[in-house]
Amino acid sequence: MNKNLLKILKIIGITVVSLLLLMFALPKLFPEFITNQIKIFANENIEGELHFQESNLSFFDHFPSLTLTLNDFNLKGATPYKNETLISAKEMAFGINISRLIFNKEVKIDQIFVSNALFNIQVNEQGQANYSVYKPKSKSAAAEEGSDTTIKLEKIDIKNTKVTYNDLSTKILMEARGFNYVGKGDLEKAVFDLTTEAKINSFDFNFGGEQYLKNKQVNATLITKINTNSLAFEFKQNDLKINKLPVDFKGTFNFIKDGYAMDFVVKSTDSNLYDFFTALPPQFTQWLTKTKIEGKTDVLLILKGDYIESQNKKPDLGFNMKIRNGLIAYDKVPVAASNLFLNFDTKLPSLDTQKLNVKIDSIYFNLGKEYLNGILDIKGLEKPEIAARLRAKMDLEKMNRAFGISTINLKGVLNADISANGIYDMDSKVLPKTKGFINLKNGAIKTPYYPNPITNINLDLKMDNSAGTTKDLSIQMKPASFVFEGKPVKVEGAFGNLDDLHYDLKVNGEIDLGKIYQVFSQKGLDVKGYIKANLALKGTQSDATNGRYSKLKNSGTLLLRNITTHSQYLPKAFVINEGLFTFKQDQLQFENFTASYGKSDFVMNGNMSNVINFVLSDKAVLKGNFAIKSKNLFVEEFMYASPDPAPVEGEIINSTVSKGVVVIPPNFNLNLSAQASKVYWQGLTISNLVGNMNVNNGKLSLRNSGFHIIGSPVKMDVVYKNETTQRAFFDFKIKAEDFDIKRAYNEIEMFRNMASAAKSAQGIVSLDYAVKGKLNQDMKPIYPSLSGGGILSVKDVKMKGFKMFNNVSKSTNFESIKNPDVTKVDINTTIKNNIINIERFKFKFAGFRPRIEGTSSFDGKLNIKMRLGLPPLGIIGIPLTVTGTQENPKVKLGKKTEDIEEQEYIETSNK
Repeated sequence: MNKNLLKILKIIGITVVSLLLLMFALPKLFPEFITNQIKIFANENIEGELHFQESNLSFFDHFPSLTLTLNDFNLKGATPYKNETLISAKEMAFGINISRLIFNKEVKIDQIFVSNALFNIQVNEQGQANYSVYKPKSKSAAAEEGSDTTIKLEKIDIKNTKVTYNDLSTKILMEARGFNYVGKGDLEKAVFDLTTEAKINSFDFNFGGEQYLKNKQVNATLITKINTNSLAFEFKQNDLKINKLPVDFKGTFNFIKDGYAMDFVVKSTDSNLYDFFTALPPQFTQWLTKTKIEGKTDVLLILKGDYIESQNKKPDLGFNMKIRNGLIAYDKVPVAASNLFLNFDTKLPSLDTQKLNVKIDSIYFNLGKEYLNGILDIKGLEKPEIAARLRAKMDLEKMNRAFGISTINLKGVLNADISANGIYDMDSKVLPKTKGFINLKNGAIKTPYYPNPITNINLDLKMDNSAGTTKDLSIQMKPASFVFEGKPVKVEGAFGNLDDLHYDLKVNGEIDLGKIYQVFSQKGLDVKGYIKANLALKGTQSDATNGRYSKLKNSGTLLLRNITTHSQYLPKAFVINEGLFTFKQDQLQFENFTASYGKSDFVMNGNMSNVINFVLSDKAVLKGNFAIKSKNLFVEEFMYASPDPAPVEGEIINSTVSKGVVVIPPNFNLNLSAQASKVYWQGLTISNLVGNMNVNNGKLSLRNSGFHIIGSPVKMDVVYKNETTQRAFFDFKIKAEDFDIKRAYNEIEMFRNMASAAKSAQGIVSLDYAVKGKLNQDMKPIYPSLSGGGILSVKDVKMKGFKMFNNVSKSTNFESIKNPDVTKVDINTTIKNNIINIERFKFKFAGFRPRIEGTSSFDGKLNIKMRLGLPPLGIIGIPLTVTGTQENPKVKLGKKTEDIEEQEYIETSNK
């Protein structure tokens, strides 16, 4: 017996020693062979850039598996993420099948071990993914591969890893930290079951820019059927736990052409309501530790359908939650919210918000003997179909304390019974049938954004619309009031019949808008202003529209101070520094109304009529008469500016604006007596502007205006109308006496283009001209569109350095005509199709008698005929032609000219 035992021990010892020798020897015999095979396999099958620091072959790193370990492993992603990391790991180890290695000299990888790694999965808006690094091969190419390496996995082991999945095409962002995963299965088969155990220390989930989970612990036991031929996944049995909430997850996920096919069902059945709250975002954590929660809940999430971005196909999303016998009591409150019932269901077909259906077919809870009971069903967003009912009788302060709502402090006794049923479609004058009341007594609200509350809130509101039309709507508001910063505000009135609005409204009180806005919003936002009102308004819209002003009973005053307003027609904010409005019937009187717009300032006195109708109807015309004074008026600040499209949620962009013409509101009919000390426009300074302006039907007319420009008095009439936001029509007449031609050329762009010959001129001229045409988005003339004409009267001008006369002097050898002095000459011109036609005129200097006529263009081209009459009487003359450009005139003897091609203005819709 002793001999047999000794023999067995020897055999065991020899076997162990042999195995140990083999375990030490094998890694020494095959390291270079295995490493080379791995490199060949990677080069032939992976497109991404692969790096590792060093390799090590051993049985002891992941005993008893023979593993090739790559230290400091890094793999770059596929296009368009070639420069970004897909996988990085402190250790990436591949388990090698020993029998294949020894007997077939084939490297078969059947296990993968990863530790302290980063998996960075990125998908762009077009669905291109960085994980697409595997090179697909045809069957013939696969048969001819030079590598003897294959991957037929039986086990995947991942420890302490961070996984990021950022899919911009589906707007899904997931991040897992402390990810530990063990997956086993017969991965060599085309179709196999993968058994998985996973643990995540911290898990975040975002969808569409909204965060649904953050820092949640996840434990999962999963069985997934995988079809490697069709890249299809079936989640057969998946038991998860998110913090303490048990979740069952089943479904399928298939890769299809240009997208994915999904069918997911996530549910938690008959779970504790407390466990549900443990899965919510971390802001609930502190609240949860102080809150007693009882009851049961069912949660169901369904995502089903194809996601193909190129075809705009998206899956259907559904969510349902039920709560039964719930109880919530925060911080040991004396009265808990009990008997909590909720049945919430929402559907989002094709992830299209216009098809959203939100349904709460019951929500109920008690606060002692008090209660809240409601239902809500909304189908669609554009023209929603609404079914709603709210009944409540409760102390809001008790409710606030029971639920532990710390961000807003509410007080007051609420009584409500209101129902609504029907379609909301203002275009068709259809409203939900509505009936009920809302009553709040001794209410108060305080938020963390402002130290003082709004108090003494009292509201008694009744609504009735039995027919479900805009005509049948009736709203009655008995005295509603509140107190803020010691200032009481009281409002009472009634409204009815939106087709012909009947109103009876009284408002008395004062509000600091900046302070009251802080009650509801974050500090630092630029919302401010002061309003003091003492108004009584009573009448109907039709009486205001049809001029039956005797039936209107509108009176009172409205004081505004530091109010900022915005208009769709103006790029900047209009600031009312101070304004006192007095209402009388349909009129609104202005008294010393001061305002600013950018760097421009205004003082206005006058009145507006049809005010009530203008406020109530977007088609009504506001009428008025004003006297406006301004010290500084910057015209370019009023030019239309179109902002960039709104950013996608979560996206940060630098906003820019596109320019446009000054837009005149179409529903104004205003007469204005205007005075402006300084008007600034495109580098010009206009002084002492006085004129009568009319704004009517989107057109501005300025009549009998006078001003000073470049030191000279000017009279001008103007008609202006914007045709689009990028193009406008103008028609102006100007009469300027005795102005400096040199200053006009240097400071006025249009004069410079119309009288380009004046570049070298010095002296005094007068202008009597009329021109009309179009302006572009920069408020500059579109020259081919201009037409008109007039007279430029030359009184005493020196043409020193004028290139045309210099060249005439060279051609005729008459030195004395180089720098002519011109006096008492009227030059008649007309404009059309980008051409300035110069009618025949003549003058005399130094015994010569030149006669000039012809054409020039706004881009500087010349076609001038000249007869140079010789001393003493000009009876004998030399015929000359001047062609070329203002900068390079070409003078020739003779009468042959070169016509300048006209440019006819053709209007396009995008100008």
